[in-house]
Amino acid sequence: MSRLTDSFHRTIDYMRISITDRCNLRCIYCMPPEGLVPIEHKDILSYEEIVRILRVAVDIGIRKIRITGGEPLVRRNVSYLIGSIKNIEGIEDLSLTTNGIHLEQYAEELVDAGLDRVNISLDSLRPDRYREITRGGDIDMVLNGIEAAEKAGLRPIKINMVPICGLNNDEIGEFAKLTLKSPYQVRFIEFMPFDTNMWSREKFIAADEIKSIVEGIGSLTPANIRKSGPARYFRFNGARGVIGFISPLSNRFCGECSRLRLTADGKLRPCLFSETEIDLKPALRGGAPDDEIERLIKLSIEAKPEGHNLQIQNTELRTLINANKDYKRPMSRIGG
Repeated sequence: MSRLTDSFHRTIDYMRISITDRCNLRCIYCMPPEGLVPIEHKDILSYEEIVRILRVAVDIGIRKIRITGGEPLVRRNVSYLIGSIKNIEGIEDLSLTTNGIHLEQYAEELVDAGLDRVNISLDSLRPDRYREITRGGDIDMVLNGIEAAEKAGLRPIKINMVPICGLNNDEIGEFAKLTLKSPYQVRFIEFMPFDTNMWSREKFIAADEIKSIVEGIGSLTPANIRKSGPARYFRFNGARGVIGFISPLSNRFCGECSRLRLTADGKLRPCLFSETEIDLKPALRGGAPDDEIERLIKLSIEAKPEGHNLQIQNTELRTLINANKDYKRPMSRIGG
């Protein structure tokens, strides 16, 4: 079996693929109220182009795929793409990240197409606050989507919450308690500085602080579960689900990073926090053979840095608060 390694001896076997930069929500920490000017349709990779990239990538060692956006379920015929990817021999895990708004509608169809599991981004359990954060979202649609995903057999269901001081940090305990009776993986992710004016040191909550808040509910013990990412997992005694903590800033996990990101317009990013991109589209649309696609994928791996330059240590920023100004693409155009 082929194995990809980078310059720092990390195995690279995971690709996140954004299939659209469009979203049906306007979350306040993600984009301005008017939204973003969408990438032109002609510049978005077709499903056939995505599948071609993946066939080459899997041949040289990629084993795990996550479909992201924007919001991937706003693009037509996502199930067709899922089925096409599932048919590529060598893929061991196929998942999708969604805000859950359309999940009730598509859960069974996605399972039938071959989707293994789903991550749901959810930053409040309170209807009014959820509507405020998302600028109009209906939390009942998300909760119905989670229920539909569970019934359809998408497991484990991962619920991702980004605690932001002064916005939703008072709900950390409510999210943690979801694991007492439901077999969910509730993951708390540190608020990251991207192209948004909302991020500041005062709004940031480190993972260790989040964990301390959760421990105020009950003691946590390490959870022995199969990991597919950087989360550290724990559980309450007798709980059906588990709680994860993801700390890209306070305790960065770059030394374990195994992923590449493919943007909706065909650029491979070896690091989330870097503007380094390898554009695959000219080769795809210029008649290049698969060998050239392989060369470009390997080039992106060679360009993968040892780590990002954003880190918070001892509750202080090592870099400037406005360091995110170096990052030109908003998260919705990179892929979550």
